[in-house]
Amino acid sequence: MSSFMNTMGIVGSSLTAERFRMDMILQNISNSQTTRTPEGEPYRRKQVIFQERGLSFGSVLKDEQLKVERGGVRVTEVVESQRDFRPVFDPSHPDANEDGYVMYPNVDLTEERIDLMAASNAYDANLTALSIVKALALRALEIGK
Repeated sequence: MSSFMNTMGIVGSSLTAERFRMDMILQNISNSQTTRTPEGEPYRRKQVIFQERGLSFGSVLKDEQLKVERGGVRVTEVVESQRDFRPVFDPSHPDANEDGYVMYPNVDLTEERIDLMAASNAYDANLTALSIVKALALRALEIGK
């Protein structure tokens, strides 16, 4: 039964990470027109960095001694994109510079939509995997009857 729990833990970690990724993408979309943040510059696109969770040789050896199984994914950091801001000529905008240009965030809505679809598909795939693991666990319990 522990292998079922381990598998559910792996899928659960992926669901959590993909949900966080979707939240960051939605934050990027909602701030795509934010020309001034508290830091005084336009909003910068945020990207989520994933890392494999706990499967190095040393951790596997240690976990084997403790009989703890691991795996999955975790979010290690959120980084800001260093791409240039997008200049738009609008001299009437309050954030326009002396040349009449407003610097808009480095958020590309098409790229965000594609990333959102990818995160959503990964989330759905993990939900499918979770339902399969649950069905297998239930069948395994029925064998003992």
